[in-house]
Amino acid sequence: MKEWKAYTDSIESTHVLGRKIGENVSENMVILLDGDLGAGKTTLTQGIAKGLGVKRNVTSPTFTILKIYKGRMPLYHIDAYRLEGAAQDLGFEELLEDGGLTVIEWSQFTPQLIPAEYLTVSIHLMEEDQREFRFEAHGEAYEKLLEEIA
Repeated sequence: MKEWKAYTDSIESTHVLGRKIGENVSENMVILLDGDLGAGKTTLTQGIAKGLGVKRNVTSPTFTILKIYKGRMPLYHIDAYRLEGAAQDLGFEELLEDGGLTVIEWSQFTPQLIPAEYLTVSIHLMEEDQREFRFEAHGEAYEKLLEEIA
């Protein structure tokens, strides 16, 4: 497992980090975003979307649970916060192999969605607007992704 840390100090620098990720991801990749409320999960996803060429405004899918955006590949943005303990099949598993990028916020609430290989990004709010991003690559494709963005 390869690890890397990055730091940002503004919304703009978080968008730049996300854009770099979006420019380098491949089809069917899964990124898990962990962090407290307000840590910057959706802000990072906005940057990822820009890197994918998404033109629409990216917002948190808290109430809809899933939002789909079109870019050079589909972006499936899932907020699993309200899915804790949900037993029904919501069909999200199919998205993981549909040729897009899946970003899951609050992934601890949907362990059944986590594939064998993925990238975890843990976001920690530090002082003021400073954030620490801890990346953990689980799988060779994700290790290569970290090499490209680091």
